[in-house]
Amino acid sequence: MNYHILTLFPEMVTQGLSESILGRAAKKGLLSVNAVNIRDYTADRHKKVDDYPYGGGAGMLMQAQPVYDAWKAACEEIRSRQPEELRDRPVRTVYVTPQGAVFNQQMAKEFAKEEDLIFLCGHYEGIDERVLEETVTDYVSIGDYVLTGGELPAMVMIDAISRMVPGVLANGESGETESFEGDLLEYPQYSRPEEWHGKQVPKVLLSGNQRKIAEWRRQEAERRTQERRPDLYAGYERLMSCKKVLAGDKLLHVDMTELIARGQARLVFAEGKNICLQDKVSGAYFHTAEDIKAGCRMLEILHGDAGEESGLLVLHQEFMTEPTEKYLGFRTAMTCNQIVYTKHEKLPVTGLYRMDGKPAENGVVIRPLTMEHLDAVVRDYNTISDEAYVTDRIKKGALFGAFVDGQLAGFIGMHAEGGIGMLFVSPEYRRRRIGMALETYMINLGLERGERPYGQVEIGNDASKGLQEALGLCFSKGRIYWMEREERE
Repeated sequence: MNYHILTLFPEMVTQGLSESILGRAAKKGLLSVNAVNIRDYTADRHKKVDDYPYGGGAGMLMQAQPVYDAWKAACEEIRSRQPEELRDRPVRTVYVTPQGAVFNQQMAKEFAKEEDLIFLCGHYEGIDERVLEETVTDYVSIGDYVLTGGELPAMVMIDAISRMVPGVLANGESGETESFEGDLLEYPQYSRPEEWHGKQVPKVLLSGNQRKIAEWRRQEAERRTQERRPDLYAGYERLMSCKKVLAGDKLLHVDMTELIARGQARLVFAEGKNICLQDKVSGAYFHTAEDIKAGCRMLEILHGDAGEESGLLVLHQEFMTEPTEKYLGFRTAMTCNQIVYTKHEKLPVTGLYRMDGKPAENGVVIRPLTMEHLDAVVRDYNTISDEAYVTDRIKKGALFGAFVDGQLAGFIGMHAEGGIGMLFVSPEYRRRRIGMALETYMINLGLERGERPYGQVEIGNDASKGLQEALGLCFSKGRIYWMEREERE
């Protein structure tokens, strides 16, 4: 991630972003901060960048010319590093202003997908409107109050965005499990000593029972949110109501209930048994309907919500495939059964892999993949040929490999929406229980995180079906339908 901050006070920005977690991330090359001094681009020999506003009024206004030239220089530097096919794409430029949309965690996640971000920091009474019209893509505020300049808000946003960049935080999960995830505030946390000022650490946190700890944390997060942020809690309650409805067919709707449980769901529509969610991570939509009439009404709402940007849609009823193909221009990419591990106990690992990372009896070691394995995954996993998606999964620590004598024998991962998948074992390593080892690893990892492990098996994939049955996973009676937009010439 590369930040380009257009400012009148570059030292303020560089000093503020060079310490602690962000400073260490910059030293590792995970992010960079380029503070561009707007005064360096003024045509005035006295380095003046402001003037009186036309029509009168209090204060001074930053002029268009130096702001535009500073922005143009930043864009040229960015485009010099980009492949030619991306150079016509507008550079994401954020103007920090009280008039903008209020910054939130979802916005931080969206901005974190960019490789380069430009922040434009105003001063005085603001900036000439004409240059804003030519440069700005996003108007963003950090709250309903006025500051002396845009540098502090820009640094606040950069801090929040950087936490979403893979590798910046030491714990890969911590950026996604803190306050504001899943419409709940974070639960209370405790450290040593066990007693302080007569106050004890809750006994459940000392029990070692991860299931009970996860339940306690959820209850405390609910209580705290209800007390301190009733506005957030109202949204959480709506999702919990949806979860109860979806639990009427737990296996079929496990993808949707897990989106809610993991804090990834955005509610698009809910009325009775007709529910549409969007995954805030992948952007995919999930749709379940009681009948075709209600289902088609939801398609209209979904189309209005996403426009032409909706690339993936998961249907849970076959009767909705034809209307989706006809009215939205989608095609059925895959038809699958949901597979769910419904037990609370971990699967045994003896003979499959070792928990300490050393080779098991079969020589297998399972560990996260790195970017050096990208080409092998893209080559071997035919279902998804999108290199950018595979890159994202590797960088997020969501792809794992089975290694035999240092050689990659197979891999498995967790998709952005939360399902286990991407399982592949090289032909020369098959019939050695490596696929079983990989899936066992992912199921146990999910249980450790307090998740319900699930995935999908495409209809006709008998080899995968046999593996799921051997591991004791349950199959949904109904099917789900992965729909994708037809490519237009």
